[in-house]
Amino acid sequence: MLYNNKYIHHEHHHHECCHGNCLNMAHNHVHLSHDITCHQESTHSCGGDTHTTTSKNEFDDPPDDPDRLNEQIKLTWKIKGMDCAHCAQQIENSLKVLPNISQIKIIFSTEKLVVFVPKNNEKTIKLIENKVIDLGYKPIFESSPEHSHHHDHSHSFDKKELIPLVILGTLIVVSYIFLLWNQTVGEYAFMITAIVGLIPILKEALILMRSGTPFAIESLMSVSAIGALFIGASEEATMVLFLFMIGEMLESVATSKAKKGISSLAELMPEETVIIINGERKTVASHSLKPDDIIEISSGGRLPADVILISEQANIDESALTGESIPVNYLSGDKILAGSLVVDNTIQLKVVSEVGQNAVDRILQLIEDAEERKAPIERFIDKFSRYYTPAIALFALLVIITPPLLFNADWYTWFYRGLTLLLIGCPCALVISTPAVITSALSNAAKQGVLIKGGAALEHIGSVKVVAFDKTGTLTEGKPQVTDVISQDISKEQLLTLVADIESGSHHPIAKAIVDYALQNQLNINEADNRKAIAGVGVQGEVDNQTFYIVSPSKVVTVSSPLKDEHTKIIEKLENAGKTVVVAVTNQQLMGIIALQDVLRADAITTMNELNKLGVKTLMLTGDNARATKAIASQLGMDYRAELLPADKLAEIEKMRISTSIAMVGDGINDSPAMKAATVSIAMGSGTDVALEAADAALTKNSLLSLPKLIGLTRFASRNIKQNVTIALGIKLVFLITSLFGFTGLWLAVLADSGTTAIVTANALRVLKFKNKS
Repeated sequence: MLYNNKYIHHEHHHHECCHGNCLNMAHNHVHLSHDITCHQESTHSCGGDTHTTTSKNEFDDPPDDPDRLNEQIKLTWKIKGMDCAHCAQQIENSLKVLPNISQIKIIFSTEKLVVFVPKNNEKTIKLIENKVIDLGYKPIFESSPEHSHHHDHSHSFDKKELIPLVILGTLIVVSYIFLLWNQTVGEYAFMITAIVGLIPILKEALILMRSGTPFAIESLMSVSAIGALFIGASEEATMVLFLFMIGEMLESVATSKAKKGISSLAELMPEETVIIINGERKTVASHSLKPDDIIEISSGGRLPADVILISEQANIDESALTGESIPVNYLSGDKILAGSLVVDNTIQLKVVSEVGQNAVDRILQLIEDAEERKAPIERFIDKFSRYYTPAIALFALLVIITPPLLFNADWYTWFYRGLTLLLIGCPCALVISTPAVITSALSNAAKQGVLIKGGAALEHIGSVKVVAFDKTGTLTEGKPQVTDVISQDISKEQLLTLVADIESGSHHPIAKAIVDYALQNQLNINEADNRKAIAGVGVQGEVDNQTFYIVSPSKVVTVSSPLKDEHTKIIEKLENAGKTVVVAVTNQQLMGIIALQDVLRADAITTMNELNKLGVKTLMLTGDNARATKAIASQLGMDYRAELLPADKLAEIEKMRISTSIAMVGDGINDSPAMKAATVSIAMGSGTDVALEAADAALTKNSLLSLPKLIGLTRFASRNIKQNVTIALGIKLVFLITSLFGFTGLWLAVLADSGTTAIVTANALRVLKFKNKS
């Protein structure tokens, strides 16, 4: 017999290209072998290997050549002291000039330096480390994957950084005292103080110049301070350096807070774990665990790997990974993600994840990868800043020489104004305005169980006007459930037992749903005799030496007498309600009718209401029949397109994308053509490789309610980026004009520069603390 296509569709959602052969297959005893055949085909011809295929939209940065990178050796360091995006850029520029370097990646949020080299040798490693040390940072080499996320991840502000600031501040106070006592002595004291403050900044500026970064803030600051000393403005030179150091400290504090949310994920992993070997308990390093190891975790302990629960049941706090504050009750055989907290009893579990491949490691890796996928506005700012600083430096030079040479103006006045303009040329606030927000947004989202794969995806999610949903497994549970049992001449219990006996052992979702329902009603199931499939019709079996058939209503006439009108009306009513109907018959009469329906997710209606409040339109795209789709859509209050093949879904998405920004939500593999065609794709999932790798964002909490939260967060982040860019450029423009006309001095210019950097970073931290009011 043929069951409703919606369940066949769900059964084969991992191999869309097989649908032409699978959609109309008969429900019979060969389902299992057919499934295997389809999966094998998908591996070779459908892109079914989910570990090597990832979704990329056109807004992603061009991918690296995988063949070339596969031939390279990957070297990784953790860089201590890399506390701003500008620092990361300095390191990257410095290393580019070294020999035998194929590619450099700086991951600011997790303080990682990744270098690809043709071959691994101590000389190359030493060369890279020496260059990083010359820049004033401390590199920690990570020799193996298992150590990559288990170093000291403290991002708290180091109080030792206050020492130079305190020393300089003390010298300034002493110099002022000398100035009050004696003008000449005071001026010399300020000159000495300025030189003391200038030496470390000038030293770093020279290193950066040799490394190919001539227009760094340290260089601009050094030129301005030396120029101020040259014209006798030693007091202002000192204050410029002091305010610069304060600004650097504030930026360091703010950015360390922005990275703290991401580093807290790594801190979820325990250093040691109790492992059970031949009945004996032994404490081992967590990174030494392998799949199939049996471990024991006490109440209050965190899971060191992805595991399967062996104990009968356990209450698990997943709030650190999903944001869900209420503990989840897991039963024996359930999979639980690494980093989760055991709430009550001591439990035993079996490790299932490889070293460096648990849920926390994958999340951290995705966040690191995300930094390479810059938002369009971020890429624009990077390009803009490359030309902005040299242009301002040239303009400052023209301001210094043009008025005195052409208009016989005072050299001192225009030299001073030129130095002030030079300080305005630092693009720090502008450069950090976007990455600080993106880092905060990624961190906030990760803590709420949502992974956003980069700034490009974040920006596009925030602009979404329409969200298209796959139905089965996304809006619905993806598992049919028995809703109606109508018996004829026998009791409901007898009908259920009869059908379950015949369906017992089948892998078809409808068969399994009927068997499960019978077991829930505590009925005894005994496998029927002589069970066999009838190609294109259904399945038959013998109970008490009588043959029964389980078929769809449309196939009854092939094995039995036609249904009566009253029974046909009942079936039509059930099907009009979006239900799938099967009937049990002998070769002469009807024994009963069973209806099933794929039920909505518990949070589906609330999610649609929240999306409507955000002004986002919703659309369902499904291969299911129109009746079933209409029933679901009417409950959700959304538009729908039914009976669509994968190519039809793709066409719908492409047509809508011409006029609006659209997101496609699915399970990460099913409907992959449509997901790739969408402005942005969002995967449902529980942290699996499929869900995490296939889309531009993943709802690891597996809750639809995460979707409106995600859109709310990304919209807030987009507004924050615009605010930061406006603040950075606006203040620069104001002080550019005031400095040109002599209203702004050196110390006020550097205060504006450092203050703007601190303001945009502090504004970015608001994204870190953002919570949806709903």
